[in-house]
Amino acid sequence: MRPEDPLRFLEEKLREMMEKGIDAVLWYLCIDSSLHPKLKRISETHLDTLFGVDAQLMTEELCTKAWNFYSRNLMKLYFGGWIKYNLLKKNKRKKAEQKMALAVVHYNVQILKPVIQKWSVWVRTHNEKITLAASRLQDIFNKINLSAVLKAWHAEAHSSSKTNAYFASLAKESQKGFSDSNDLTVKHKTYRFPEKALLQIFHYVNLVDLARCAQVSQAWMLLTQNSSLWSDINFSSVKHKVQDKIVVNILQKWRPCVLRLNLRGCYSLHWPSFKCISECRNLQDLNLSECQGLNDESMRLIAEGCRSLLYLNLSYTNITNGTLQLLSRNFPNLQYLSLAHCRKFTDKGLQYLGTGTGCHKLIYLDLSGCIQISVDGFRNIANGCSGIQDLLINEMPTLTDRCIQALVQKCRQITSVVFLDSPHLSDTTFKALTECKLVKVRIEGNNQITDLSFKMMSKCCQYIRHIHFAGCPKITDVGLKMISKLKNILVLNVADCLRISDRGVRPFVRGSSGAKLRELNLANCIHVTDASVKEIAERCHQLTYLNLHHCENVTDAGIEALGNMLSVISIDLSGTCISDKGLRALAHHGKIKQLSLLECKNISDTGLQVFCKGTKHLEYCHVSCCPQLTDEAVKALAFHCHRLTSVSIAGCPKMTDTCILYLASACHYLHFLDISGCINLTDKALKCLWKGCKQLQILKMLYCRNITKQAVLKYTAKLEQQDYSDADPPSWLGYDRDGNVPSPKSTSENLLEQILRNEK
Repeated sequence: MRPEDPLRFLEEKLREMMEKGIDAVLWYLCIDSSLHPKLKRISETHLDTLFGVDAQLMTEELCTKAWNFYSRNLMKLYFGGWIKYNLLKKNKRKKAEQKMALAVVHYNVQILKPVIQKWSVWVRTHNEKITLAASRLQDIFNKINLSAVLKAWHAEAHSSSKTNAYFASLAKESQKGFSDSNDLTVKHKTYRFPEKALLQIFHYVNLVDLARCAQVSQAWMLLTQNSSLWSDINFSSVKHKVQDKIVVNILQKWRPCVLRLNLRGCYSLHWPSFKCISECRNLQDLNLSECQGLNDESMRLIAEGCRSLLYLNLSYTNITNGTLQLLSRNFPNLQYLSLAHCRKFTDKGLQYLGTGTGCHKLIYLDLSGCIQISVDGFRNIANGCSGIQDLLINEMPTLTDRCIQALVQKCRQITSVVFLDSPHLSDTTFKALTECKLVKVRIEGNNQITDLSFKMMSKCCQYIRHIHFAGCPKITDVGLKMISKLKNILVLNVADCLRISDRGVRPFVRGSSGAKLRELNLANCIHVTDASVKEIAERCHQLTYLNLHHCENVTDAGIEALGNMLSVISIDLSGTCISDKGLRALAHHGKIKQLSLLECKNISDTGLQVFCKGTKHLEYCHVSCCPQLTDEAVKALAFHCHRLTSVSIAGCPKMTDTCILYLASACHYLHFLDISGCINLTDKALKCLWKGCKQLQILKMLYCRNITKQAVLKYTAKLEQQDYSDADPPSWLGYDRDGNVPSPKSTSENLLEQILRNEK
């Protein structure tokens, strides 16, 4: 209750407090006496002694709470002790079980040890017997082979002497005027090979060389008229020389026999050639890619005559919707169709594929570069060609998830998809493709694909064998761990996926597909180290191709483990820390056919010499930008590896004409050679190549300032491709025009000069 005069009330209470003292002040002093709490009194002395509290505040409720608090703490204490006791007892029991298991294993090992020792002794003796028998058989075989070679040589020498005598007598008769060349040509055989062998050789000869062979003799001319040689005609190999007259003459003569016809890149063909193609009624495979003279009217002729076509390639042509309408009417058995980079047909043209008899048997479709196709176009394909299995859509920046979803709605038999340079696809595409039984997936240059795609593949694509996700920076180690459960992966390519490291590679290799893996590409995965390489060497026993391009943390320690992998035949170690020690380890392999060592600055002539001595099957060797290599390395390469077809020594400033002399004298199968940046090479090198390497097709000679343009025109006129410049080597090669390594200061000055020149 509120007092009538609050100030007076407070004054009285203060005076009362001063009289009684502060110890007598209670909390309810200023409350009316009728409202004071009724507290039960407990002994003051015991409460003050035990708890040090005011006895007037102690109630039954507070005592109950105190008792509950005390009992809970007591129970907690004893319950905790009981749990500790049980855990201790459980741990003792577990340790006892582990000791017992170790004892059982030790007992089993002791029992098996003598058995294994006896078995190993038997195996060793058995292998020794087999080795001895094999050596004896090899000796016998060598003797028989040598005797056969000697007999053949003796017969050939005898025949050669007869031939020389014959030509000598022929020369004498011609001087006297009594020679008869026609009769002699008929009577004298110019070859001694069986006809089947010659026919098999002629199958690998292009049309121009086949015509030259027909001019050798009458017997060869008759062989070149065999119908089996004209069932597969390839004009593409001589596309720059092909004219309508040549095509018409050949097809008119052999049109009943022609089954496969390749006119890829024959841009000079017109109406007469296409009319003759329409007369080849048995034609099954036709390639008209890059034929600029092809149009809808030409295709109408071909469609009316060649109704048995199974394979048709129309890429890079000017066909329109009219051609697609012809396909649906006239080619009911068509299975393979390529419309890559054909920009003049529309979505309506794709609708024709499903009308009428349609192309319902189509299983392969290539739409690369057809950026005009929209979602409706893919929906039309799905309605008409639901049996598609292989789908290629490369270089199509307009391709989206909706396009693939529209296609997959009815095309559920797709097993292979290739999406190169399609940056707008995301995980949604692979979510739609999980409804198909994918076997091969290939995608490059995509910033939206994540580990979620790998997760969906691991759950829904149990039979997938080929996974190619190059240049997808959002793929991480988590994705590799997810697909490690798949059992049938043969090819894995995660090149340029910079977030891949040992944490992903090692679990994948240990997974279900590690032992079956055939190809593995980890190019530019800079976080991969020797630990992953050792795991690969230990687990992947069927691996044939390994790419560790610019894996900077891979050293000789990991590469030494690869020396024990007998299955590997192609390996790329460019940009790694390999040295001569690593090359020595690879030399023990002996079966490597392809080796890339670009920008491996720690290797020298010694390492490459040791490697070449142990590897006789090498066909492809690129050692560009290895500044320590000299002519001695190329000498070892040429004289130990005679099967070389592709060699690159670009950016090696110590190479001279001598190394080219070695290659020209020993490597007669060389097709590709890159000597760019070899500043010491002269015209003499080109002359050696012209004399020794008759099969050379591609030659690169950039930054070769001592090679003259006149020599290039003289000695490389017959090559398919040659790149030449006599400019000074660029700064990124690491040396100047004299082969000297510039200092950092001079390098920066050169860069500034180049910038100023560009600005001017």
